[in-house]
Amino acid sequence: MAYSPQFQLTHTMMRRVAEISEYIGQWTASNQGALVQQLRRENRIRTIQASLAVEQNTLTLEQVTAVIAGKTVLGAPKEIQEVHNAFAAYEAMAHWQPSNGDDLLSAHQMLMQGLVLDAGQWRSGGAGIYRGEQLVHMAPPANQVPRLMAQLLDWLDTTDAHPLIASSAFHYELEFIHPFSDGNGRMGRLWQTLILSQWQPLLAYLPVETVIKAQQQAYYQAFRQADVSSDCTCFIEFLLGAMATALQDAIAVEQKTRVEMKVKTRVKKPLTTPEQILDLLKAQPELTLAEVARHLGRSVSTIERAAAKLKQQNRLSYQGPKKGGHWQVH
Repeated sequence: MAYSPQFQLTHTMMRRVAEISEYIGQWTASNQGALVQQLRRENRIRTIQASLAVEQNTLTLEQVTAVIAGKTVLGAPKEIQEVHNAFAAYEAMAHWQPSNGDDLLSAHQMLMQGLVLDAGQWRSGGAGIYRGEQLVHMAPPANQVPRLMAQLLDWLDTTDAHPLIASSAFHYELEFIHPFSDGNGRMGRLWQTLILSQWQPLLAYLPVETVIKAQQQAYYQAFRQADVSSDCTCFIEFLLGAMATALQDAIAVEQKTRVEMKVKTRVKKPLTTPEQILDLLKAQPELTLAEVARHLGRSVSTIERAAAKLKQQNRLSYQGPKKGGHWQVH
Protein backbone atom coordinates (compact mmCIF):
# COMPACT_ATOMS: atom_id res chain seq x y z
CA MET A 1 0.00 0.00 0.00
CA ALA A 2 1.42 3.40 -1.04
CA TYR A 3 2.24 5.83 1.72
CA SER A 4 0.07 8.97 1.80
CA PRO A 5 -1.07 11.53 4.38
CA GLN A 6 -4.06 10.63 6.49
CA PHE A 7 -6.49 13.46 7.22
CA GLN A 8 -10.17 14.36 7.18
CA LEU A 9 -11.71 17.35 5.43
CA THR A 10 -13.40 19.42 8.13
CA HIS A 11 -15.63 22.48 8.26
CA THR A 12 -12.75 24.32 9.92
CA MET A 13 -10.47 23.55 6.97
CA MET A 14 -13.00 24.69 4.39
CA ARG A 15 -13.72 27.87 6.32
CA ARG A 16 -9.99 28.61 6.57
CA VAL A 17 -9.44 27.96 2.85
CA ALA A 18 -12.21 30.42 1.97
CA GLU A 19 -10.87 32.96 4.48
CA ILE A 20 -7.30 32.66 3.19
CA SER A 21 -8.43 32.99 -0.43
CA GLU A 22 -10.22 36.23 0.47
CA TYR A 23 -7.14 37.58 2.26
CA ILE A 24 -4.95 36.65 -0.73
CA GLY A 25 -7.24 38.75 -2.94
CA GLN A 26 -6.83 41.73 -0.60
CA TRP A 27 -3.07 41.25 -0.34
CA THR A 28 -2.69 40.94 -4.11
CA ALA A 29 -4.61 44.18 -4.61
CA SER A 30 -2.31 46.00 -2.17
CA ASN A 31 0.88 44.60 -3.75
CA GLN A 32 1.21 47.30 -6.38
CA GLY A 33 3.81 50.00 -6.98
CA ALA A 34 7.39 50.72 -6.02
CA LEU A 35 6.88 49.68 -2.39
CA VAL A 36 6.33 46.01 -3.33
CA GLN A 37 9.99 44.96 -3.71
CA GLN A 38 10.95 46.56 -0.39
CA LEU A 39 8.11 44.82 1.46
CA ARG A 40 8.80 41.48 -0.19
CA ARG A 41 12.44 41.62 0.86
CA GLU A 42 11.47 42.56 4.42
CA ASN A 43 8.96 39.68 4.52
CA ARG A 44 11.57 37.22 3.28
CA ILE A 45 14.01 38.34 5.98
CA ARG A 46 11.27 37.93 8.62
CA THR A 47 10.57 34.45 7.24
CA ILE A 48 14.21 33.41 7.51
CA GLN A 49 14.74 34.86 10.97
CA ALA A 50 11.60 33.22 12.38
CA SER A 51 12.19 29.82 10.74
CA LEU A 52 15.72 29.70 12.13
CA ALA A 53 14.57 30.98 15.53
CA VAL A 54 12.25 27.96 15.78
CA GLU A 55 15.45 25.90 15.49
CA GLN A 56 17.13 27.85 18.34
CA ASN A 57 19.06 30.36 16.18
CA THR A 58 19.45 33.42 18.44
CA LEU A 59 20.13 36.13 15.82
CA THR A 60 17.65 39.01 15.95
CA LEU A 61 15.77 40.39 12.96
CA GLU A 62 18.20 43.33 12.85
CA GLN A 63 21.20 40.97 12.86
CA VAL A 64 19.73 38.74 10.16
CA THR A 65 19.05 41.84 8.04
CA ALA A 66 22.67 42.92 8.49
CA VAL A 67 24.04 39.46 7.61
CA ILE A 68 22.01 39.37 4.39
CA ALA A 69 23.23 42.90 3.57
CA GLY A 70 26.82 41.64 3.85
CA LYS A 71 27.63 43.51 7.06
CA THR A 72 29.76 42.17 9.89
CA VAL A 73 27.68 40.78 12.75
CA LEU A 74 28.82 39.57 16.14
CA GLY A 75 27.33 36.10 16.41
CA ALA A 76 28.11 32.39 16.34
CA PRO A 77 29.59 31.37 12.95
CA LYS A 78 27.10 28.49 12.74
CA GLU A 79 24.14 30.84 13.16
CA ILE A 80 25.50 33.26 10.57
CA GLN A 81 26.03 30.34 8.16
CA GLU A 82 22.41 29.26 8.73
CA VAL A 83 21.23 32.72 7.66
CA HIS A 84 23.35 32.73 4.48
CA ASN A 85 22.13 29.23 3.60
CA ALA A 86 18.47 29.98 4.25
CA PHE A 87 18.55 33.19 2.21
CA ALA A 88 20.18 31.35 -0.71
CA ALA A 89 17.59 28.56 -0.51
CA TYR A 90 14.57 30.89 -0.47
CA GLU A 91 16.05 32.90 -3.35
CA ALA A 92 16.53 29.69 -5.38
CA MET A 93 13.03 28.40 -4.64
CA ALA A 94 11.55 29.35 -8.02
CA HIS A 95 13.87 26.86 -9.78
CA TRP A 96 12.53 23.80 -7.92
CA GLN A 97 9.52 21.57 -8.52
CA PRO A 98 7.68 20.50 -5.34
CA SER A 99 7.26 16.84 -6.36
CA ASN A 100 10.84 16.38 -7.62
CA GLY A 101 12.97 14.37 -5.19
CA ASP A 102 16.26 15.59 -6.66
CA ASP A 103 15.11 19.18 -6.14
CA LEU A 104 14.22 18.40 -2.52
CA LEU A 105 17.72 17.00 -1.95
CA SER A 106 19.30 20.00 -3.71
CA ALA A 107 17.34 22.34 -1.45
CA HIS A 108 18.57 20.47 1.62
CA GLN A 109 22.12 20.65 0.29
CA MET A 110 21.83 24.43 -0.02
CA LEU A 111 20.05 24.88 3.31
CA MET A 112 22.50 22.76 5.33
CA GLN A 113 25.79 23.37 3.47
CA GLY A 114 28.65 23.59 5.96
CA LEU A 115 26.34 22.66 8.85
CA VAL A 116 26.09 18.85 8.49
CA LEU A 117 28.31 16.36 6.66
CA ASP A 118 25.41 14.69 4.85
CA ALA A 119 23.76 17.82 3.41
CA GLY A 120 21.65 16.86 0.40
CA GLN A 121 21.39 13.18 1.41
CA TRP A 122 18.75 11.06 3.13
CA ARG A 123 19.73 10.16 6.68
CA SER A 124 21.55 6.90 7.21
CA GLY A 125 20.74 6.37 10.89
CA GLY A 126 17.81 6.40 13.29
CA ALA A 127 16.18 9.69 14.24
CA GLY A 128 13.84 11.01 16.88
CA ILE A 129 12.37 14.37 17.84
CA TYR A 130 13.14 15.44 21.39
CA ARG A 131 11.74 18.26 23.51
CA GLY A 132 14.37 18.62 26.17
CA GLU A 133 15.09 15.10 27.43
CA GLN A 134 11.74 13.71 26.28
CA LEU A 135 11.42 11.71 23.05
CA VAL A 136 8.21 12.91 21.42
CA HIS A 137 8.51 11.17 18.06
CA MET A 138 10.49 8.22 16.73
CA ALA A 139 10.92 8.48 12.96
CA PRO A 140 10.69 5.48 10.61
CA PRO A 141 13.90 3.43 10.08
CA ALA A 142 16.47 4.98 7.76
CA ASN A 143 16.18 2.18 5.21
CA GLN A 144 12.51 3.13 4.69
CA VAL A 145 13.17 6.82 4.03
CA PRO A 146 13.81 6.64 0.23
CA ARG A 147 10.64 4.61 -0.34
CA LEU A 148 8.45 6.76 1.94
CA MET A 149 9.69 10.02 0.43
CA ALA A 150 9.24 8.76 -3.14
CA GLN A 151 5.65 7.79 -2.33
CA LEU A 152 4.96 11.07 -0.53
CA LEU A 153 6.30 13.09 -3.47
CA ASP A 154 4.19 10.98 -5.85
CA TRP A 155 1.12 11.73 -3.71
CA LEU A 156 1.92 15.44 -3.85
CA ASP A 157 2.21 15.25 -7.64
CA THR A 158 -1.14 13.49 -8.12
CA THR A 159 -3.39 14.66 -5.27
CA ASP A 160 -6.46 16.75 -6.03
CA ALA A 161 -6.43 18.25 -2.52
CA HIS A 162 -6.47 22.06 -2.41
CA PRO A 163 -2.85 23.40 -2.39
CA LEU A 164 -3.42 24.99 1.02
CA ILE A 165 -4.36 21.58 2.43
CA ALA A 166 -1.88 19.52 0.38
CA SER A 167 1.05 21.77 1.37
CA SER A 168 0.13 21.51 5.06
CA ALA A 169 -0.23 17.72 4.87
CA PHE A 170 3.15 17.47 3.12
CA HIS A 171 4.71 19.67 5.81
CA TYR A 172 3.49 17.27 8.50
CA GLU A 173 4.54 14.12 6.65
CA LEU A 174 8.04 15.41 5.99
CA GLU A 175 8.38 16.10 9.71
CA PHE A 176 6.98 12.63 10.49
CA ILE A 177 9.34 10.77 8.12
CA HIS A 178 12.22 13.00 9.25
CA PRO A 179 14.22 12.15 6.12
CA PHE A 180 17.33 14.15 7.00
CA SER A 181 19.80 13.94 9.88
CA ASP A 182 19.14 17.64 10.57
CA GLY A 183 17.17 20.54 9.07
CA ASN A 184 13.83 18.75 8.77
CA GLY A 185 11.82 21.57 10.37
CA ARG A 186 13.20 24.33 8.18
CA MET A 187 12.88 22.04 5.12
CA GLY A 188 9.21 21.40 5.92
CA ARG A 189 8.53 25.13 6.15
CA LEU A 190 10.57 25.92 3.01
CA TRP A 191 8.85 23.22 0.95
CA GLN A 192 5.38 24.27 2.04
CA THR A 193 6.22 27.81 0.89
CA LEU A 194 7.41 26.40 -2.45
CA ILE A 195 4.17 24.44 -2.94
CA LEU A 196 2.06 27.49 -2.10
CA SER A 197 4.12 29.81 -4.32
CA GLN A 198 3.34 27.64 -7.34
CA TRP A 199 -0.36 28.09 -6.60
CA GLN A 200 -0.15 31.81 -5.75
CA PRO A 201 3.29 33.36 -6.51
CA LEU A 202 2.81 36.08 -3.90
CA LEU A 203 2.81 33.45 -1.14
CA ALA A 204 6.56 33.03 -1.70
CA TYR A 205 6.81 36.19 0.41
CA LEU A 206 4.29 35.40 3.15
CA PRO A 207 6.13 35.13 6.50
CA VAL A 208 4.01 32.33 8.00
CA GLU A 209 7.07 31.34 10.00
CA THR A 210 6.68 34.43 12.20
CA VAL A 211 3.28 33.14 13.35
CA ILE A 212 4.66 29.62 13.85
CA LYS A 213 7.46 31.06 15.99
CA ALA A 214 4.95 33.09 18.04
CA GLN A 215 2.79 29.97 18.50
CA GLN A 216 5.64 27.48 18.74
CA GLN A 217 4.16 25.39 21.54
CA ALA A 218 0.85 25.06 19.70
CA TYR A 219 2.83 24.04 16.58
CA TYR A 220 4.54 21.23 18.48
CA GLN A 221 1.30 20.24 20.20
CA ALA A 222 -0.50 19.92 16.85
CA PHE A 223 2.32 17.71 15.58
CA ARG A 224 2.22 15.49 18.68
CA GLN A 225 -1.55 15.17 18.46
CA ALA A 226 -1.32 14.17 14.78
CA ASP A 227 1.44 11.69 15.63
CA VAL A 228 -0.62 10.03 18.35
CA SER A 229 -3.79 9.78 16.24
CA SER A 230 -1.97 8.88 12.97
CA ASP A 231 -4.07 11.62 11.36
CA CYS A 232 -2.74 15.09 10.53
CA THR A 233 -6.11 16.90 10.44
CA CYS A 234 -5.30 18.98 13.52
CA PHE A 235 -1.87 19.92 12.14
CA ILE A 236 -3.41 21.08 8.85
CA GLU A 237 -5.98 23.16 10.75
CA PHE A 238 -3.20 24.77 12.80
CA LEU A 239 -1.16 25.70 9.72
CA LEU A 240 -4.21 27.09 7.91
CA GLY A 241 -4.90 29.27 10.94
CA ALA A 242 -1.26 30.42 10.93
CA MET A 243 -1.52 31.34 7.25
CA ALA A 244 -4.70 33.33 7.83
CA THR A 245 -3.04 35.24 10.67
CA ALA A 246 0.12 35.85 8.62
CA LEU A 247 -1.96 37.25 5.76
CA GLN A 248 -3.87 39.56 8.11
CA ASP A 249 -0.56 40.79 9.53
CA ALA A 250 0.97 41.28 6.08
CA ILE A 251 -2.04 43.29 4.87
CA ALA A 252 -1.96 45.45 8.01
CA VAL A 253 1.81 46.10 7.68
CA GLU A 254 1.48 47.12 4.03
CA GLN A 255 -1.45 49.42 4.71
CA LYS A 256 0.42 51.06 7.60
CA THR A 257 3.57 51.48 5.50
CA ARG A 258 1.64 53.05 2.63
CA VAL A 259 -0.10 55.52 4.96
CA GLU A 260 3.23 56.49 6.51
CA MET A 261 4.77 57.05 3.09
CA LYS A 262 1.84 59.23 2.01
CA VAL A 263 2.17 61.31 5.17
CA LYS A 264 5.91 61.76 4.57
CA THR A 265 5.20 62.81 1.01
CA ARG A 266 2.62 65.38 2.08
CA VAL A 267 4.66 66.85 4.92
CA LYS A 268 7.45 68.70 3.15
CA LYS A 269 10.27 70.43 4.93
CA PRO A 270 9.64 74.23 5.06
CA LEU A 271 11.77 76.29 2.71
CA THR A 272 14.61 78.28 4.28
CA THR A 273 14.67 82.08 3.91
CA PRO A 274 17.32 81.97 1.14
CA GLU A 275 15.28 79.35 -0.75
CA GLN A 276 12.15 81.50 -0.41
CA ILE A 277 14.07 84.53 -1.73
CA LEU A 278 15.31 82.58 -4.76
CA ASP A 279 11.82 81.21 -5.52
CA LEU A 280 10.27 84.67 -5.30
CA LEU A 281 12.94 86.43 -7.39
CA LYS A 282 12.82 83.70 -10.02
CA ALA A 283 9.11 84.47 -10.46
CA GLN A 284 9.40 88.28 -10.02
CA PRO A 285 13.01 89.35 -10.80
CA GLU A 286 12.10 93.07 -10.81
CA LEU A 287 11.34 93.18 -7.05
CA THR A 288 13.51 95.23 -4.70
CA LEU A 289 14.82 93.63 -1.52
CA ALA A 290 12.43 95.81 0.49
CA GLU A 291 9.54 94.40 -1.55
CA VAL A 292 10.88 90.88 -1.03
CA ALA A 293 10.93 91.53 2.73
CA ARG A 294 7.26 92.57 2.66
CA HIS A 295 6.29 89.52 0.59
CA LEU A 296 8.03 87.12 2.97
CA GLY A 297 7.17 88.89 6.20
CA ARG A 298 10.82 89.36 7.14
CA SER A 299 12.81 92.46 8.09
CA VAL A 300 14.72 94.23 5.33
CA SER A 301 18.02 93.63 7.15
CA THR A 302 17.34 89.83 7.26
CA ILE A 303 16.62 89.77 3.52
CA GLU A 304 19.71 91.89 2.74
CA ARG A 305 21.98 89.56 4.74
CA ALA A 306 20.49 86.48 3.05
CA ALA A 307 20.81 88.08 -0.42
CA ALA A 308 24.44 88.98 0.28
CA LYS A 309 25.22 85.33 1.13
CA LEU A 310 23.45 84.14 -1.99
CA LYS A 311 25.59 86.53 -4.06
CA GLN A 312 28.76 85.19 -2.40
CA GLN A 313 27.62 81.66 -3.27
CA ASN A 314 27.02 82.74 -6.89
CA ARG A 315 23.38 81.71 -6.62
CA LEU A 316 22.06 85.24 -7.13
CA SER A 317 23.19 88.38 -8.96
CA TYR A 318 21.76 91.78 -9.90
CA GLN A 319 21.77 92.73 -13.57
CA GLY A 320 21.54 96.31 -14.92
CA PRO A 321 21.23 99.72 -13.22
CA LYS A 322 20.10 100.10 -9.61
CA LYS A 323 16.79 101.48 -10.83
CA GLY A 324 15.24 99.46 -13.62
CA GLY A 325 17.53 96.43 -13.28
CA HIS A 326 16.53 92.87 -12.30
CA TRP A 327 17.68 89.88 -10.30
CA GLN A 328 19.19 86.78 -11.92
CA VAL A 329 18.80 83.45 -10.09
CA HIS A 330 21.58 80.97 -10.99
